Amino acid sequence: MANLAEVVPRLLYTDSGRTLVVRPGENEDPEMLYQQICATFENHKIEQDREGNIIIMAPVGGEASDQNSEFTMQLRLWAKRDGRGRVFDSSAGFILPDGTKFSPDSAWVSYGKLGRLSVEERRQWLRLVPEFVVEIKSPSDRYPDLQQKMTVWMRNGVELAWLIHPGQREVLIYRQDRTLPELCLGTHLHGEGPLAGFTLDLNPIWQGLEF
Repeated sequence: MANLAEVVPRLLYTDSGRTLVVRPGENEDPEMLYQQICATFENHKIEQDREGNIIIMAPVGGEASDQNSEFTMQLRLWAKRDGRGRVFDSSAGFILPDGTKFSPDSAWVSYGKLGRLSVEERRQWLRLVPEFVVEIKSPSDRYPDLQQKMTVWMRNGVELAWLIHPGQREVLIYRQDRTLPELCLGTHLHGEGPLAGFTLDLNPIWQGLEF
C-alpha cells in the first residue's frame, strides 16, 4: 500500500496543502497506484487524468459543502418529478472513455445510459459519460484547473456542463455545439437539452452560510 513517504517524491505539485498531484513511476501500473492511493487516502476525493496522474484533494470547507448540497438537492427534487434519470453527488466516480476518472460535484444520468450497465457495474465507479455535470468552485480550487476539467468533460461527450463560481456570482455554461462557454450572471439558471425543464435558484448558493 502506498504511504505519504512514498508519494511525496513523485509529486508534480501541491496547491496550498489542499491538492496533491502524483505521477506514476516509469514502470509503474497507474491503475494499481490509483487503487493503492485510494486505500491510503480514503477520506479524500481522488481523481486520475488520462496520463495516469493522480489528483488527491482534501475535503472542502463548510460553505462549499453547503453549496454543493444545495445544488444537488434542487437537481434531485427536479429529477424525481421529471422521471428520466438519476442524480449523483460528489461521492460518485465516473470512468470516461479516455481513461480519466472524475468525480463531479453533481451529475445527471439518463435511465437509458444506466440501463446499459449491470447491477454490479452500477455499484462501482460508473463507466459512462453523464449527460450533465456541474462543478462548483470552492475557495481551495484553482479556477483555471476547473476550466480545464470542464474541457475534459466535454471532450469525453458530456452534453451540458455548468461551472459555478460563487465568489464571482457567475456561471460558465459549456455545450457540445459551442467552442467557448457562455458566461451567465443572475440569480436563476434554466436547464436545456438533458436538463430541459429544470430551473436552478442560485440565491442560496450565492448566499452560502451567511444568515
